[in-house]
Amino acid sequence: MRKKIVAANWKMNLNLEEGKKLVDGIIAGMPTLNEQKEVVIAPPFVHLAQTAGQLQGKAHIYLGAQNCYSETAGAYTGEISASMLKSVGTAYVIIGHSERREYFKEDNAMLAKKTDQGLANGLKVIFCCGEPLEVRDADTQNAYVEKQIKEGLFHLDAAQLKNIVIAYEPIWAIGTGRTASAQQAQDMHAHIRAVIAAQYGKDTADNMSILYGGSCKPSNAAELFACADVDGGLIGGASLKADEFLGIIDAMIKA
Repeated sequence: MRKKIVAANWKMNLNLEEGKKLVDGIIAGMPTLNEQKEVVIAPPFVHLAQTAGQLQGKAHIYLGAQNCYSETAGAYTGEISASMLKSVGTAYVIIGHSERREYFKEDNAMLAKKTDQGLANGLKVIFCCGEPLEVRDADTQNAYVEKQIKEGLFHLDAAQLKNIVIAYEPIWAIGTGRTASAQQAQDMHAHIRAVIAAQYGKDTADNMSILYGGSCKPSNAAELFACADVDGGLIGGASLKADEFLGIIDAMIKA
């Protein structure tokens, strides 16, 4: 049975004190979780050690990082390795977020290397994929996302894939005034699962968690999480307010 997961991506927001206050608020309001329902909090790098301390001993709430570098170590000023993340208690790393792809020109080959680094260091990888507006308007989104997945993940074997979570981000529905419907989310999630099944088999695909990352809020979380192939959310803006994030977690638990 695949896990339901709600993951917070703070992006480049909050100073250290603000982050501490947010995590305290989330912990204070956190409902009971179990092995099949997890929460991940992915703050900026400077928060990781502090947040790790706050989450210590909290069942089924995990620390995540927003990125890692594609090499093990060396003269890469300003970069953070997967082994560094592991050393401060990180359990998950987000790879290939749409903002990394767009602003930092990270391509599928680099993301495959980053994925390898995460897995080699015992991290679970939240691998992001999704299409921009022009691809959606051309109705070629399935082929576009399929290519991202194949080039980023298909070098892995089935055992490695068990430590991969896929997050689908409809880039065209983030900050554009357009909204992805629950049916559009379900259609793409089902397609992603079919792509995984074709390569690795139905059992592997059925046990993979696929998260939705397109402006999920407390007001639409229940409808999204009710979809057969939507297993939770990768949450951006709504993860910066404890009450909103807790509302999404509640929707995940009730789904």
